[in-house]
Amino acid sequence: MTIPWTDAAKFRIAAGGLAIAIGVAVTSPIFAQAPSLRMLDKIDPGLWEVRVRDAAHTVRRLCLETGRPLIQIKHPNTLCRSFVVRDESRFVTVHYTCPGAGYGRTQIRLENAQLAQIDSQGIADGFPFDFTAEARRVGVCHD
Repeated sequence: MTIPWTDAAKFRIAAGGLAIAIGVAVTSPIFAQAPSLRMLDKIDPGLWEVRVRDAAHTVRRLCLETGRPLIQIKHPNTLCRSFVVRDESRFVTVHYTCPGAGYGRTQIRLENAQLAQIDSQGIADGFPFDFTAEARRVGVCHD
């Protein structure tokens, strides 16, 4: 005896199969790997100057091994969870959350190994921030 399939039953079976396929794809190793942010490892180590484009012309100096600290300029030395939104050879976007300290979303565009453009916004110490800056290597770090 053959059971007639209704369109609704066919749709439920197809939808279930699609859900299983998506579940397998999301948990497969190729999707489980986090982006590498290798672009931030391309900067030249040394003393970097971050010039914020604001009315105060804020300048901050950082001794950097990699460009990764540029992601959290407003949350330095804070343990944060991050989510990589975009990871390309010359451009990254990272959203990060620092429990009890705020959050941010930073975009970094690498001009070359000694120059980067930064755009960041979020909340730090209970106050909003939004800035653009230029980060430039200016020398060697002195201990």
